[in-house]
Amino acid sequence: MTITTGAEATITADEKLPIIRITRDFRATPAQVMRAHLDLDLFARWVGPDGTDTRIDVWDARDGGSWRYVAGLDGEEFGFRGCFHRIGTDVIVQTFTWEGMPEDVSLETLRFEDLGDGRTRLHAQSLVDSFEGRDAWLRSGMEAGVNDGYAKLDHLLADGVAS
Repeated sequence: MTITTGAEATITADEKLPIIRITRDFRATPAQVMRAHLDLDLFARWVGPDGTDTRIDVWDARDGGSWRYVAGLDGEEFGFRGCFHRIGTDVIVQTFTWEGMPEDVSLETLRFEDLGDGRTRLHAQSLVDSFEGRDAWLRSGMEAGVNDGYAKLDHLLADGVAS
């Protein structure tokens, strides 16, 4: 199953494994896109759907560090947490948990591919605990949050905020 919305992210479900893959190109260097994923102030400015107010409670962006943020949207709050397992020069490996379903922990790998000419392709992969969990994510409308968030990130990158 593939969800594509115009020139935005491509979201693909693996047929044989409970994995969601997201691919998205940015007009910025890998270092800039990676910084936007690791710097707590930048991350809070772009993550999530339009209208989201993000509060970072914990942010220790290092191997073995943890993170937690709360996203406020339409009067509701949603908590997310995880651990940074590895931060390399072009990769972030972390866990991701929505606190509404604390038993469902995914393992995420974000790889930042240098396309040259100041462009980057982000390859994000989330290994979910089951096919049912994966399909629930896909039915949740996650593409709106992914695409809205990355559109906000595009604007930050264009403004040079992540330089």
